[in-house]
Amino acid sequence: MSPVDEYILYIESVRRYSPRTVTIYRDSLVLFLSYLSESEGEDIALADGERLDGFLIPVIVRSYELWLLDNRKMSPVTVSQHLSILSGFCRFRMKEGRLQSNPVKSVARPKAGKRLPVFYRKDAMDEYFEKTKYCASEEMLYVATSQKQTKENYEARLRRLIVLTLYTTGIRRAELVGMKKKSVDFGRRVLRIVGKGDKMREIPLVSSLSKEISLYLQAVETMVGIHPDDNTPLFVTFTGKPLYPMYVERAIKAELGDVAEITGRKSPHVLRHTLATELLDGGADLNSIKEMLGHSSLAATQVYTHNSIAKLKRVYESAHPRANKNGGKNGD
Repeated sequence: MSPVDEYILYIESVRRYSPRTVTIYRDSLVLFLSYLSESEGEDIALADGERLDGFLIPVIVRSYELWLLDNRKMSPVTVSQHLSILSGFCRFRMKEGRLQSNPVKSVARPKAGKRLPVFYRKDAMDEYFEKTKYCASEEMLYVATSQKQTKENYEARLRRLIVLTLYTTGIRRAELVGMKKKSVDFGRRVLRIVGKGDKMREIPLVSSLSKEISLYLQAVETMVGIHPDDNTPLFVTFTGKPLYPMYVERAIKAELGDVAEITGRKSPHVLRHTLATELLDGGADLNSIKEMLGHSSLAATQVYTHNSIAKLKRVYESAHPRANKNGGKNGD
């Protein structure tokens, strides 16, 4: 059995990796062997373990990294994944007493450029809420003439409320799913959110969201037929079961899929990015946004400043008299 086959058997039977992960690992290591065969002019895949171990040195790993970047045109993220797999193989060979050290640890990973948060434009969200406002009306509670229509009306109301809640609060998907009825304090107009590390924070409950939650709770009673107490999940399906993460994902895709100006990724996290961007553009300070989003550090919040700076640059270039190529309206 070849060294690669031994490692694949190990992650499959001992580490219990999923079939898909095992396939990814095998393909990655076969690619490394192909690189060795190409660069050395011999079929390394059929070589014995001792021969292969001789190629597991930092200079060859570094050359392999450059080959993936330059010849295979892989992104830095993908190259890092291949190096991680190779590193795991080297650790296995060390455990087997075949290698003295892990050569991959000595090779710097390629730097990946930071991706700016994606967000939706305000006019696109306004278009969505205008288009679906009937779903949040009181009238919709009583117009159904069949069980099927009742289910459709309830789910349309629930999907819109999911979008509105994420858009106006910036909470995470897991936080939305975990909300209880008691999480909503109508008197103080706040939402109590339990975030990462079981940390509790309070978020302002805007009037539009407060009204829609109230009507939604009526829908739970009249359409679903349950009377929630304080510890009942705030959001439930038509069968009365607690909301689950994939339901939220599907709701966002279904609701925003028909909005003409929303053509990119549709997810709960993009709504979180959208709120943060709008708050920053509206003059909110970073510390306030940090507290609202439940970030553990200010560094996580500062990424949103990039979007605002880009917007500021556009405004500057279109409005400032000295922003044109000639140095000003008169060229001086």
